[in-house]
Amino acid sequence: MTKTASILLVWAALLMLLGMTVAASTLLSGAIGLAVGLSIALVKTGLVSWRYMHLDEQPGLARLAAFGAAAWLTILFSLAGLDYLTR
Repeated sequence: MTKTASILLVWAALLMLLGMTVAASTLLSGAIGLAVGLSIALVKTGLVSWRYMHLDEQPGLARLAAFGAAAWLTILFSLAGLDYLTR
């Protein structure tokens, strides 16, 4: 698969996920809507990181650093959310 075809395929997948996000926000509400929305957002983040930030072309250490940064951001947001819920 050529690089251009790969980029167009990821772009089409992102558009499909955008449609799913819009549909989920209108059809689902409450905790299930939040879970679906966050799941779709994680998939979109992974696609953008992998293809457009060229993580597929990077050595293992750069991929590990990107994963570590994402994991640390997740930890920080989780702790901030827990702090908000307990006040």
